[in-house]
Amino acid sequence: MSVEITAGPPETTSPEILEAVDAAERVLTRRLGAQVRLQDPEALGGTGRSVVIRVRVASSPFSMPRTLVVKRYPAASGDRDPWAHEAVSHQLLTALPAEERATPELFAHDVTSRLVVLEDLGRAPRLSEKLHSKDARAAERGLLSWAHAMGRLHATTAGRDADFDALMRRAGAQCCQDPIAVDVHAAIAGLPALLESTLGVETSSQATEFAAAAARAFSTSRRRAFSPSTSCPDNHLVTSRGVRFVDFEGGCVRDIVFDAAALRVPFPSCWCGWGLPPGMSEAMVAAWRAEVGSVWPEMDDDAILLPRLLEAQLLWVWLATWRALSKPMPSADNAPPRSVVLTGRWVRLRSDAVILGEKTVAAHADAVVGALVDHYGAEVLELPLYPAFR
Repeated sequence: MSVEITAGPPETTSPEILEAVDAAERVLTRRLGAQVRLQDPEALGGTGRSVVIRVRVASSPFSMPRTLVVKRYPAASGDRDPWAHEAVSHQLLTALPAEERATPELFAHDVTSRLVVLEDLGRAPRLSEKLHSKDARAAERGLLSWAHAMGRLHATTAGRDADFDALMRRAGAQCCQDPIAVDVHAAIAGLPALLESTLGVETSSQATEFAAAAARAFSTSRRRAFSPSTSCPDNHLVTSRGVRFVDFEGGCVRDIVFDAAALRVPFPSCWCGWGLPPGMSEAMVAAWRAEVGSVWPEMDDDAILLPRLLEAQLLWVWLATWRALSKPMPSADNAPPRSVVLTGRWVRLRSDAVILGEKTVAAHADAVVGALVDHYGAEVLELPLYPAFR
């Protein structure tokens, strides 16, 4: 669900952009009770599911920022409504004190126009830019800032299930469930057959039950807080106030350890993955723990956290593999081939399972790694490092 926040090609005359500007003017005017004029729309990219623009506030009778960001969605189709998740997430997070907010402030939203009007965080670099720069220290600071920001987000939104669900109902959404959780259950049901038909790997009943038990545990966990649901370095802005999250098309409340596992499998929901230098993932997990420990002190206990991290890591890797084998595997731009990304994730899973003595997971991961190497001819078992760390 990547959202570009740098300017794209000039598209200021496209009907979609003009309609988004007009709709935002109407929503802001109705909310403020006086005419607001917006000008100079600048396309900021999007996901294909939304129009995202930066606009200048040309006139307003009230004190407003010089620029705003408008995000507008087409009509919903199916059970998932990305507009509802986006709008509700920003409602929940804007209610936090400004000093605790790791997201843009919400100025207005409207279900009829299907848009949100947000604070413009400016032209701060994306985390992906830091990782693809030549500055290793800046990249390291960006990753640690991301981990701290995630931990603070969890700590400040702990136990907000009821609030989030109520806002979703008010938005008219049919489903409040984490979109990733839906796909995880599909992956648990479908991956064993795909592994056998595609790679010739038989999944033991013990491995399948391990994954199923992990999913059940996460769905009933009491360690719950707000989550962006997916994570991509394009969706994290590195600002002077730390990393800010800008995409909530799948925003939800779920188990915090499932997000923490993304620090071990960097950006597991996208294919722009590269490797990290030794110890980087561990440093990020430590940064996250420093933020959540005041709310969940048990997260400081390795005997409690590390097994849960491995379970979440397994679910992320199963999900990525299910998605990859269910459809062709084109590579992301300027990223290693998907087969290499996939192999690298299974290698890391095998290594972490061996360290914890989880033989069922280690044996399954070992079989999949061997099959991936045979099938795709992968010569490198570990992901190449992000350019900043080479």
